[in-house]
Amino acid sequence: MDQARKVELLKSLVKTLCVERDADVPRTEDAEELWAYFRALVNTRPPWPTNAGFLESQDELLQGVIAEAGVHNIDEASISATNPQLRLWRGDITTLEVDAIVNAANSQMLGCWVPGHHCIDNAIHTYSGIQLRAECARIMDAQGHEEPTGAAKITDAYNLPAKHVIHTVGPIANGQPTDLHRDQLASCYRSCLDLAAKHRLRSIAFCCISTGVFGFPQREAAAIAVQTVGDWLSANRSDMTVVFNVFSGKDKSIYAELLGL
Repeated sequence: MDQARKVELLKSLVKTLCVERDADVPRTEDAEELWAYFRALVNTRPPWPTNAGFLESQDELLQGVIAEAGVHNIDEASISATNPQLRLWRGDITTLEVDAIVNAANSQMLGCWVPGHHCIDNAIHTYSGIQLRAECARIMDAQGHEEPTGAAKITDAYNLPAKHVIHTVGPIANGQPTDLHRDQLASCYRSCLDLAAKHRLRSIAFCCISTGVFGFPQREAAAIAVQTVGDWLSANRSDMTVVFNVFSGKDKSIYAELLGL
């Protein structure tokens, strides 16, 4: 994206976001500073309605930013030596072009509200656009209660390269998972796969559910993920391609070992 156009879009979007909450509009021409303001404002914005002009500018910005980062195809992922339907890819899940990516959500299902937080929930909502929180809010209003741990919901992915986002709430293990936590984590993977199959999706990318602030030990969580997905594919005789997306080197090493890479 042209830098001048990026700054122009950011200034307009930030101004609108500030005005709607009666906040001071920052005086800067720096793209990085404007992006930080934009991200913080959308992270903390309730699912209010907006106008088509805002969405058009936001969508142009986000699609341009993602294109700059580089969109990745699942063919770039390493194929498991033990099951060719399983793949491993290290990178930013918001740049991955698949039928669905999985979001590690919280029970409110409205995204992360901490400005600029480096969790996957925050990233997915930021780069999808404000439409995602609005859709999640409609789903939760219709449901009338918080999302249970181990369940899942599907939405559009809006500005992401993926077609859909599947949101699931993982167990909060705090470093000491119980048998219930293990069952709930396995249920997350099954629920996501069930939804993907229901919507006839051919590919899905899982993040490392519950291993961040929810504190599920990485190696045990990965073992549950690989086993559960393999069992589901076999039981359902599915030809779906499943990508395990990792961000850290430690997670990559763990999954590589489990997948025979």
